[in-house]
Amino acid sequence: MKQALVDDTEDVSLDFGNEEELAFRKAKIRHPLATFFHLFFRVSAIVTYVCCDWFSRSFVGCFVTVLLLLSFDFWSVKNVTGRLLVGLRWWNHIDEDGKGRWIFEARKASPQHSVATEAEARIFWLGLVICPLIWTVFFFSTLFSLKLEWLALVIAGISLQAANLYGYILCKMGGERDIGKITASFLSQMVFQTVSY
Repeated sequence: MKQALVDDTEDVSLDFGNEEELAFRKAKIRHPLATFFHLFFRVSAIVTYVCCDWFSRSFVGCFVTVLLLLSFDFWSVKNVTGRLLVGLRWWNHIDEDGKGRWIFEARKASPQHSVATEAEARIFWLGLVICPLIWTVFFFSTLFSLKLEWLALVIAGISLQAANLYGYILCKMGGERDIGKITASFLSQMVFQTVSY
């Protein structure tokens, strides 16, 4: 009988997962260059748009500069930073019939390719969500201040940034097309993550 009590009170190690990997995921940015360029082109386009009148009086020069920065941002986010920072990618595939098919992929966690760090994922999603909101504010301020020549640039900014946001939300949700289901699932996931912290 005494032997049973000793066995029941032995120190047992509980496996909560690899604590080193958990600490690594929370603290470190593994792709600093990709993280930098994820924000660099976005912030540069916004700063250039806001400060364009201070640097130059040339509407065409400012327009082209901001449009190039937006284009560089679209390409780098779609083709580089989405893959590296969160393991998501999307593209359009044209079949032999000439029909376009959108493909949304999410990298599965494996021993060779670990899931993105929390810091990288947070930077990626914050940059992806906040910048289209800023361009939307620019849209209304441009519209109400009657600077209609800038309206085309602001619409291009909203379009390019919103296209990436939409594509990556579809990737995150597994390629579902129903926007109602996507929104509800995304919001419930965000609420659950907020409550669980």
